[in-house]
Amino acid sequence: MFQLICYSNSWSLSDFEIGRPLGKGKFGNVYLAREKKSKFIVALKVIFKSQIMKANCENQLKREVEIQAHLRHPHILRLYGYFHDDKRVYIILEYAPKGEVYKELQLMPGKKFDDKKAATYIYQLANALKYCHAKKVIHRDIKPENLLLDAKGQLKIADFGWAVHAPSSRRMTLCGTLDYLPPEMVQGQTHDEKVDLWSLGVLCYEFVVGTPAFETATWDGTYNKISRAAYSFPSYVSQGARDLVSKVSSTQLFCKGCVTLC
Repeated sequence: MFQLICYSNSWSLSDFEIGRPLGKGKFGNVYLAREKKSKFIVALKVIFKSQIMKANCENQLKREVEIQAHLRHPHILRLYGYFHDDKRVYIILEYAPKGEVYKELQLMPGKKFDDKKAATYIYQLANALKYCHAKKVIHRDIKPENLLLDAKGQLKIADFGWAVHAPSSRRMTLCGTLDYLPPEMVQGQTHDEKVDLWSLGVLCYEFVVGTPAFETATWDGTYNKISRAAYSFPSYVSQGARDLVSKVSSTQLFCKGCVTLC
């Protein structure tokens, strides 16, 4: 039977005015909503219990909610509360009006950021990941689609669906999005919080180049490039951007220092 621990402050759908849809996920949708008493604007994630149970993801959803609800950082999307009825689970999230970093990236010339913006986003993301890792939380799915922007353009890590709380264990689950996974994950080896640092390095490259570092036309091709940590810079990438990637990757983000930057 589907069960989810609720906050002591019991919410219900009648507490909210529901607005336009903000996005669609695997198990449900996200809507703009307003809490009636406070007039506070939130994003309401609506998840169908039947789909969660069919996919055998009850524990994954519980873990996602429990982890994100306890994180407090300016660059991590807040989870304010959650409740459920007979058919759905409702997660009350901070509203990030400027949407996904991915969508912003697609609108940029060459689908890349200038050096200053790339450095700003990488700094904010690194700061949030440092906080997560201090709390023994591994996100495991860092990518542009899971990074949101608030009204001031500040980056927020979202979607903790693959996150785990790992006090001491090393994990072997293959999860996340291939383009951003490190060699140890694609090879089925144990992994720890360093998988998030690898993804940070891949994002840094994508922000200044315009494509993920290991992207190819096929799954096998991408797998092979990741396994060899094989990437290079296009000629148009500025020296400043190369330096930025070098500084990010200098903390052993890329295959424990096995990459020689161009």
